[in-house]
Order: sequence, then C-alpha cells, then structure tokens
Amino acid sequence: MTGERLLLVDDEPQLIRALRPALGAAGYEVTTAENGQAALSQMAREPTDVVILDLGLPDLDGKEVIRRIREWSDVPILVLSARDLESEKISALDLGADDFVNKPVGVGELLARIRAALRGRERRFASHAHLKTGELEINFASREVTLEGDDVRLTPREYDLVRTLARHAGRVVTHKQLIAAVWGPEASVDAQFVRVLVGQVRTKLEADSASPKILLTEPGIGYRLRAED
Repeated sequence: MTGERLLLVDDEPQLIRALRPALGAAGYEVTTAENGQAALSQMAREPTDVVILDLGLPDLDGKEVIRRIREWSDVPILVLSARDLESEKISALDLGADDFVNKPVGVGELLARIRAALRGRERRFASHAHLKTGELEINFASREVTLEGDDVRLTPREYDLVRTLARHAGRVVTHKQLIAAVWGPEASVDAQFVRVLVGQVRTKLEADSASPKILLTEPGIGYRLRAED
C-alpha cells in the first residue's frame, strides 16, 4: 500500500466511478472534485501528493487551475484530457503541468504515469546538489556528469540542457522552457536549435543515439529525462 493522496478533478461521473476504485485498489487515497474551484479548496484544506486534472471543467478552465496551483505549490499535476491538440498540451505543460495523457486512458498507463510523477517529486525533494537516475549522475555544485562511473565531457550549453532536464527528471520539459533555460528567455532561437543540441547530448549519453533510452522525445512538445531508481 502506497498511501499517497491523489486529487482527481473531473466532471464526468462515469470516469470518476471507473478510476476511483481502481486507484484505491492500487493503494492510493483518492479524493475527487467536480470543478476547478472545488479542487483548489480541497488542496487548501488537505495535503495532496498528485493532482489528476481534466482541462474541460464547468467553471474554471483546467489551464487556469494549473496556473493557480503553481502560484503556491509544486505538487505534480497530471493532465488527463480529451483535448488532444498539440497546442493544448504545450500550453498546459508551459503553465507547469508535469504530464499530459489523452482520454481514454487505461488504468495501467495512468498508474505508471502517477508513479513517474511521484518519483520525480521525490528526486526534487531529496537533494538540490546531486541527482542519480539509472547510471547517470549529475553533481550540480561541481557541474560534473558521469555515466556508468565515467566522466561525460559536455559543453556549457550541453550541460545547461542536461541540468534543466535533470531538475525535472520524469517530467516533460517543453521546447519553450528549454530555450529559456539554455539560451535565455529573450533568445531568438526555435525548436530546431533544441533538437540539434539534444542530438549532440545523445551521442554522449546514449548507447544508440537513434534509439534513446535516457533522453526521451515527446513529439512536437519537448523532451523528458527518464527517471529511474
């Protein structure tokens, strides 16, 4: 039994009836809210470990709920929505969502996404100076990166990319967020610059850069550093 508290925010009764018992059977404590204001009130009353949020709510748009939560909390937010437009995904992620899953979604996949979000949260809380995911280790204080115990030589810009993804291990980081972190918020560069830089980093971190296992692509959105124990 895990015991983490999930807040499921959706106005579809049939989805609530399907997911609540399944998530409860997996060991989570599940609270529900049928609109955005109820979700914000619930979070103000009780600790929450993961928010599962639909964008199409009857009062507040789900993206506004994300924005308000991010004003005071870094709780993992998993968007579960029928809106499958790429622009909607990018907007939600840029506002601070950790992941985006299209409806309908299988319970197994949803549970895997929840576990990934919780692992990412644990790593963010565990240490601000060091991160280890699988065989990749990053010392943020010394800017040293090792893979399977061997030093990885990165350029300053390559390191900034890896550092940004590592700070959000297990979470999607959008092209816009990476550009701001690596080149600066006012930089006149586009997603192609990010793709080229990611390609350079993959040649140094991946056994096969054409089939990456560490630095993963979220097509049309951005990238994710795999979070592993």
